Amino acid sequence: MCSRYSLTSPPEAVRNTFGTFNVEEFPPRYNIAPTQPVHVVRNSLQHKRQLVLVRWGLIPSWVKDPANFTTLINARAETATVKPSFRASMRHRRCLVPTDGFYEWTGEKGAKQPHLIRPAGGGLMAMAGIWEHWLGAEGSELETMAILTVAANRTMQKIHDRMPAILGPEMFETWLDCRSGSSEEAARLLVPAPDDLLEALAVSTAINNPRNKRPGVLQPPRTASN
Repeated sequence: MCSRYSLTSPPEAVRNTFGTFNVEEFPPRYNIAPTQPVHVVRNSLQHKRQLVLVRWGLIPSWVKDPANFTTLINARAETATVKPSFRASMRHRRCLVPTDGFYEWTGEKGAKQPHLIRPAGGGLMAMAGIWEHWLGAEGSELETMAILTVAANRTMQKIHDRMPAILGPEMFETWLDCRSGSSEEAARLLVPAPDDLLEALAVSTAINNPRNKRPGVLQPPRTASN
């Protein structure tokens, strides 16, 4: 699964990588956690890529009261096209989640070691996501998202048995184009990343607390500071 990630690249780098037309300014974020607002890339009604802010933790449109519903931060790729919570979003509301890396933990409870999993050598990448629009009876609205996960590749297997689905730039258009109303072609993109795409780095246990948002959370464990 994916329960924490970062986005520290400058907004200009995000716009250049994802080809978004709108100008969104945002600070570097080193410790993004569920229920927080996050930036995703999706197609506008004019079929142009736009960067928008939604909440991490998908709320299906058929939920009556979000306060009584456990938000869904991840969706398994193997079942997302058929599960009631995800199938409509897979067909009509796919997005990309820009990130510099995601976090995963190893070890025993109470002594877990966090790791940053990032592109080898650094840089931006895209996690496959889906988003949903919830409309309350009184008119309130909420846009939310979940990250698609797949089986771990060889690099990730030492840390966890699942990983986010990573999409290369050549896959962006196929993933974002929902005009056909079908998820069949997009679902074929949801496979483990190549084994040499990512590297895993041990980082400070300060990352365990979502309130710790400073660059120090990325330091190696022995030299980390907040």
